[in-house]
Amino acid sequence: MDNRINAWLEDIIKSIDEIFDFLPEKRDFFEYQQDLKTKKAIERNIEIIGEAINRIYKHKDWNLEIKNAQRIIGTRNRIAHEYDNISDEVIWTIILRELPKLKKEITNLKDEH
Repeated sequence: MDNRINAWLEDIIKSIDEIFDFLPEKRDFFEYQQDLKTKKAIERNIEIIGEAINRIYKHKDWNLEIKNAQRIIGTRNRIAHEYDNISDEVIWTIILRELPKLKKEITNLKDEH
């Protein structure tokens, strides 16, 4: 696997790990919603995840399939460009439902290549 692709996959895993490190220990949505620093840190890491996937898909030697890649890139773009339309509920759902699956998928891709 190309070193750049491997580095971007590592960035995705690192960002997911940081998101879960930033979350309140209780995983309480209302606590999250009131913590501006945590929200901004998590949104930034979601941007990094989307950008890393975007770079992987634009790379000339790309041959990996990442589920929901276009949705992830789209979420990154919405956070970056339509920041005033980002819902805490949507971000919370992404964190709890999608990120654990994405981490497993990316880890498996790294292990296979």
